[in-house]
Amino acid sequence: MELTVQGKQMDVGDALRTYVSEKLEEINQKYFNHAAFATVTFSKEGHGHGVINTHIQIRVGKDIMVLADSQAGDSYGSFDTAAEKIAKQLRRYKKRLRDHRDRLEQTPESEILKARAYTLASEPEKDENEDDGIPHGEDPVIVAEISTNIQTMSVSDAVMRMDLSGQTALLFRNAKHKELNMVYRRPDGNIGWVDPENGQEKISLAKRA
Repeated sequence: MELTVQGKQMDVGDALRTYVSEKLEEINQKYFNHAAFATVTFSKEGHGHGVINTHIQIRVGKDIMVLADSQAGDSYGSFDTAAEKIAKQLRRYKKRLRDHRDRLEQTPESEILKARAYTLASEPEKDENEDDGIPHGEDPVIVAEISTNIQTMSVSDAVMRMDLSGQTALLFRNAKHKELNMVYRRPDGNIGWVDPENGQEKISLAKRA
């Protein structure tokens, strides 16, 4: 497993790098043993930089990222908590990741939908009577743009990927009918699933045939 350990506004010593490497390799061997690379970033947060934040990102398959964050008063404590979150996520999906590793990593190119992902700037609050004389269009300002892939998968795999990445929503193409679907985490903690009606119609027609 290729590992990068870096610090923002702080130095990361050899002892901490060794500790991180040994801990993550132990987790990799125990739960998956197929991680491609991992990045661990330490940064100082809070007033007076009294808190250390650890961000861990591990790629365990094609477009399957596992992310975790944690904060503590020292680097080791912060990392240990984040690493435990990673281990818990991998432990939860250990069997599925191993059973479906080949299928997840060997998805045909035709099954992948190319897309663009945009980050939109939030509009600042403005007084109704304020007029800055600058015309404002209806389209939001794009502050970042990247290319992304919309994978074809089952609903259960989509939920797994969303959980592993720490995302609150995931857009994917349903393997049963090839229509775009979305899973998302509801405020009550349950998972929501959006499936267009034409997708269900395709399944019904296929069953009749």
